[in-house]
Amino acid sequence: MIRSVNIIKDFGEQQVLKNISCDFEQGKTNLIIGKSGAGKTVLLKILIGLITPTSGKVFYDDVNFYELDKTEMRELRMKIGMLFQGSALFDFMNVEENIRFPLDMFTKMTAAEKLNRVNYCLERVGLSGNNKKFPSELSGGMQKRVGIARALVLKPKYLFCDEPNSGLDPKTSIIIDELIHDITQESNIVTVINTHDMNSVMEIGDTITLIHEGSIAWRGNKDEVLTSKNETLHSFIFASPFLQRLKNIAIKS
Repeated sequence: MIRSVNIIKDFGEQQVLKNISCDFEQGKTNLIIGKSGAGKTVLLKILIGLITPTSGKVFYDDVNFYELDKTEMRELRMKIGMLFQGSALFDFMNVEENIRFPLDMFTKMTAAEKLNRVNYCLERVGLSGNNKKFPSELSGGMQKRVGIARALVLKPKYLFCDEPNSGLDPKTSIIIDELIHDITQESNIVTVINTHDMNSVMEIGDTITLIHEGSIAWRGNKDEVLTSKNETLHSFIFASPFLQRLKNIAIKS
């Protein structure tokens, strides 16, 4: 479990996060949603240590992340996988080299052991045999799957995904969602997803945290979204006419 306790973040005179306290559960896809500028990206970056909070604490299980020394923090970071919004693949490296990169950086595995691990991760994301292709030769969905494979290569205990469906068509987005959800359950990891994608919310939202103007406006799961009476949630989720119709159908039934 990852737990944030009274997280506050100020940028100058602007307070972006206001006493954020919530749990992100193991074996579940934990979604952070909210409008642009609400503070959800800042929260994600604080959880993984890219931004230091003005005050508050972040716990990985029972370990206070911001009290670790450099050695301890490096050890913890090895347990963290990160899928970036744009996949963040190295253009000058082929698929195999991109996925192997964390192994080169953080392990003393032999070349054969690294290749075995790379091939396992490629198989898991459905890209076996694409080792020697370069990112420019892959579709957006394939690049995202390579990004997932790289995030998994160190067998993380915690997985963070920043807008995993950004730039993808609806069908590919569903494939990515299902892949992340399946991996989360299979490996029993803590997965935290920052997303705008309402299909993701309704399909894989095991836990959902809505950030509004720097505060938590609502928490629940995908099954509670349609029946919730939270007005802030309604204005965000049901901005789409299609989802508004779904809501009306749910109410009538």
